[in-house]
Amino acid sequence: MSFDDQAAHRRQFLKWLSASPLLGYSGLASLAAEVPLVAPSRLSDPITWAPASLQELITNPKDAINVFDFERVARQKVPPAHFGYMAAGIDDEVTLRANREAFLKYYLRPRRLNDVSKVDLSMEIFGVKYNSPIIIAPTGGNKAYHPEGEVAVARAAKVGNHLEMLATGATTSIEAAIEARGAPVWFQLYATSSREVALALVKRAEKAGSPVVVVTLDRVGGRNQETLFRLRRTDNRDCKACHDSASGGGGGGNRERRPNYDGIDLSGVASFQADNLTWDFIHRLRDATSMKIVLKGILAHEDARLAVENGVDGIIVSNHGGRGEDSGRATIDVLPEIVEAVGGRIPILVDSGFRRGTDVVKALAMGARGVCIGRPYLWGLGAFGQPGVERVLELLRIETRAAMQQCGVRAIKELNPAFVRRV
Repeated sequence: MSFDDQAAHRRQFLKWLSASPLLGYSGLASLAAEVPLVAPSRLSDPITWAPASLQELITNPKDAINVFDFERVARQKVPPAHFGYMAAGIDDEVTLRANREAFLKYYLRPRRLNDVSKVDLSMEIFGVKYNSPIIIAPTGGNKAYHPEGEVAVARAAKVGNHLEMLATGATTSIEAAIEARGAPVWFQLYATSSREVALALVKRAEKAGSPVVVVTLDRVGGRNQETLFRLRRTDNRDCKACHDSASGGGGGGNRERRPNYDGIDLSGVASFQADNLTWDFIHRLRDATSMKIVLKGILAHEDARLAVENGVDGIIVSNHGGRGEDSGRATIDVLPEIVEAVGGRIPILVDSGFRRGTDVVKALAMGARGVCIGRPYLWGLGAFGQPGVERVLELLRIETRAAMQQCGVRAIKELNPAFVRRV
């Protein structure tokens, strides 16, 4: 081929490249500017042939290829301030990013010549069997994303028989959530500065039929949620009616729309964030309820051992999805030390950053009993309501099943640390 022919082929290729969606995805825009001069000496490997587009939104939950497809739709439908609250981490959002990036440090070890035509995804905890290890994490204020809020989430959880946890700050009561779920729902507790209020919330949940109280430990102070603050500036709605800091008592704001507080005297609450929690509170809680007690937010092996020694029934390894602290350590990195410290004496769950079935299987292989998800089902809720949540859960089940089949396992109990390695 002559030099002129080579140059013509290069020009033709770069003309195609300049119109390709690869630009802006693989850093090739600058190359296109040099069309008359030189051909690229090296393209990205692998080339992204079908990158997701922010402009191409799904219009039906069944069209979703993965859970991220719902995030873009939710961003369009949910008010900016509400979306910002859900999406934000804190400070530099180092932990928020680490929760996702850390999964790249671990790989699964496929095993072959095992019959995986039938795979059992079921998970049992505290004597109750669920169809999947994928758990609905507690997230507050779901009506900020869809009018049906937590009721839509509970109904979606019922369809797939998923374990569900309801937040103290839910916009649906524990009674209504249990009714919609058609089965007991775990109650997540934000212990306020008033121990009496915390115990009253637990007693209400127990009376409603909730078998487990999940005590969140990492909300001990304010949060610099920069993404929320910036998106809130773009929200032109009048939000005073819902966010009047004087309403609801205790300076907590918006409490009259949080039905789990109905009938509870909040006048003595100095703060709805408990920065004074100690093991003594856990002991008092044990004396006050017959519910199982699970601690959410354990991130150090020392605290995991103390939890066992103090009679706690379970642990959730959690950094609040990057919203609790900005240490920069992902929960998948923390999980092995917690598993070792606990030594199989109590069940361990994990959350924060889980988006794929491979993520789920890695955690299960490391020793987690189940994996809690938060933002993905909120994306589904904000995008399409209950059908969106159902599809998010379905996609995660499909991916988890496929990852288990590739590992050559037929049931969760067959997974063990030998199936995962760190790069």
